[in-house]
Amino acid sequence: MNQYVMALDQGTTSSRALLFDQRGEVVATDQYEFTQYFPQPGWVEHDPLEIWQSQLRAARGVLEKAGVGADRLAAVGITNQRETTIVWERASGKPIYPAIVWQSRQTADICETLRQRGLEEEVRARTGLLIDSYFSGTKVRFILDAVEGAQERAEAGDLCFGTVDTWLLYQLTAGRVHATEYSNASRTLIYNIHDRDWDDLLLGALRIPRAMLPEVRDSSGVFGSVAQELLGAEVPITGIAGDQQAALFGQGCVSAGMVKNTYGTGCFLLMNTGVEPAKSESGLITTLAWGIDGRVEYALEGSVFVAGATIQWLRDGLGLIESASDSEAAARAVPNTGGVYLVPAFTGLGAPYWDEHARGIIVGLTRGTTREHLIRAGLESIAYSTRDLVDCMARDSGLSLETLRVDGGACRNDFLMQFQADIIGCTVERPQLLEVTALGAAALAGLGAGFWRDRSELERSTGPSTRFEAACPADERAALYAGWQEAVRRGRSSLS
Repeated sequence: MNQYVMALDQGTTSSRALLFDQRGEVVATDQYEFTQYFPQPGWVEHDPLEIWQSQLRAARGVLEKAGVGADRLAAVGITNQRETTIVWERASGKPIYPAIVWQSRQTADICETLRQRGLEEEVRARTGLLIDSYFSGTKVRFILDAVEGAQERAEAGDLCFGTVDTWLLYQLTAGRVHATEYSNASRTLIYNIHDRDWDDLLLGALRIPRAMLPEVRDSSGVFGSVAQELLGAEVPITGIAGDQQAALFGQGCVSAGMVKNTYGTGCFLLMNTGVEPAKSESGLITTLAWGIDGRVEYALEGSVFVAGATIQWLRDGLGLIESASDSEAAARAVPNTGGVYLVPAFTGLGAPYWDEHARGIIVGLTRGTTREHLIRAGLESIAYSTRDLVDCMARDSGLSLETLRVDGGACRNDFLMQFQADIIGCTVERPQLLEVTALGAAALAGLGAGFWRDRSELERSTGPSTRFEAACPADERAALYAGWQEAVRRGRSSLS
């Protein structure tokens, strides 16, 4: 009897595998970090084969930890770091260049060329996105330019392009399936979210051949099967979604107007807008949330490039803390930041600024500034960045946010969550089960395989929530946020 669903959660710094039972509860997990490469300032790359091997190792490891065989799996679901771009040989499955990570700024010049050609409005109208290095299309162009003969091989159909979901699906199925789904396709800068097809005008602008593109399918349904030699049994792969859309689904934000924020390496605020795409006038992007049974839903999204990575930098870059959990006690050791603001624009600024050339800045330093002030300023920067997005979403939707559902590693920090509630002025709700990204992937897979009838069967798995209520006076909130806005202004580039 098939009793479990496996979720493969392939993130920016690690590959994880989680096993969910019929009740939607986590039975076992396994996780392996992989190497981050920074070949030049602003560039971020991964080894695609290391991504694959770490993910396979996690999949095998979670089965071993649970003491079950792959024949007990009803389905496998995949969720992944989005926009990260891989090009590989169709015949051998070998990558021709390192994976260019979503954070990387190495295609800024290509983006500028597109802008100079007057394509901004066309890109926005067709894809819901802005021209930015964040998205996949310019990364494909970079790779085809960087590798001798790659353009000709791509045109001949010898090369495959994919985001990480497509790469894993290709490897898991031993090269039998080259496909993606709506949420990941909508992040590529070359997919028309209205026609739901690869866009010929944008493909032409970037000289990307259709022959290298994956087939786009529903997010829930049969994609293929894991090759028997990998796990010991063939297992259907029946659900895929980019990590933020998977978190939106896992948080139960399945009705228009519901909002979640994920505090991972970056910070990602999404609002479900239902079956109609909503255009942002405030710097947010329009994206596809998922497709189920041929019906797609859309979302508004704001992306902060550096959130949890700020805490990692405080630990690894400055050596101010030994572990991420130390940041909470340090922040509580001082009543405020002493006027210090940290803007962690290490790889530019995402929404709503979209400034590829901005760089990190610390303002307000005095002789009285201590380690604790800097750590607290780092945590507060995550909440301020989220406030930027919440304000944009309120303007675009006309709705005032009453409750923000949160997930991701950094939301375990009670200080950060309370400050988040204070600086936005709304309730922050943290579920007991924080593995909502993996839960979303498992839910899509379980529904696609008939393991669950509908998502309501999973509601109890998230458990009771912890609520953080806003307690900061309105005038103090306004003054703190004004200081943040001034700090951001100082860190912006003169080119924006």
